[in-house]
Amino acid sequence: MKLPVFLLSSVALLSACGGSGSDSSSPATRKVSISEVSSDQLVYRKTSVITVKGQNLDLGINMSHQGCLKITELTGSTPTQKVFSCKIIGVGSVPIVISDGSSNSLYANNVTIPLAKQPQVTMTTSLGSVVLELNPAKAPITVDNFLNYVESGFYVNKIFHRVIQDFMIQGGGFNADLTQPATQAPIKLEAGNGLSNLRGTIAMARTEVLDSATAQFFINVVDNQALDTNAGGYAVFGKVVSGIETVDKIKVVPTSTRGGLQNVPVTSVLINSMIQTQ
Repeated sequence: MKLPVFLLSSVALLSACGGSGSDSSSPATRKVSISEVSSDQLVYRKTSVITVKGQNLDLGINMSHQGCLKITELTGSTPTQKVFSCKIIGVGSVPIVISDGSSNSLYANNVTIPLAKQPQVTMTTSLGSVVLELNPAKAPITVDNFLNYVESGFYVNKIFHRVIQDFMIQGGGFNADLTQPATQAPIKLEAGNGLSNLRGTIAMARTEVLDSATAQFFINVVDNQALDTNAGGYAVFGKVVSGIETVDKIKVVPTSTRGGLQNVPVTSVLINSMIQTQ
């Protein structure tokens, strides 16, 4: 399989090399240059191996790849080649930028990460089913995090623990006995991504700490545009494409105060399953 290769233009390469191509043994005169950047694959939610070739790479380079999560340098690097791995979570056209240890730009290019169809998750509850379509182009970190929980089976037998008829329904973090299971690490807040908290959208719940969302999510049952910016904003990452009638059933269930929590359904609304169906 031929690797996707992203070459610098001749003008950018001349600038990166300083016009000399010198490889003097003195660190003061050696300069880092990049000649080629390639990836073994660009597949959504798969691990990609990225190879960087050039000169004097042992002096150190920094890579920013907006389509990648957790860029890790692999062993076996040489002064002319470094190899990195990362999980692809972005889609569409995303930038890759490489700089030297002094933050001087050495390489900048866009790569296109294809996505045949928007991922969809079917959530089956004790009151019916809801199909959620997720938007990794606008909220890549949040969508990947949500799908990690879906794939692990985390959401099975969780409840909607906070239901407010003219606001939203919130779930995904409590068992029926109102205990909270352990979660993955919190994620970076992706509010302000161009998606608004409108009726039928799904967003991440969090504490007053901005980067604190883990597993809990909420579905807006009315237009809540104020949540786009209030207190730092709440990140929308998808929408209901089927089953809004189930959401409307959940929003009107009787609630009470239980275990120190307000607006808890008197009869638990269970999430029976959560499966990625597209």
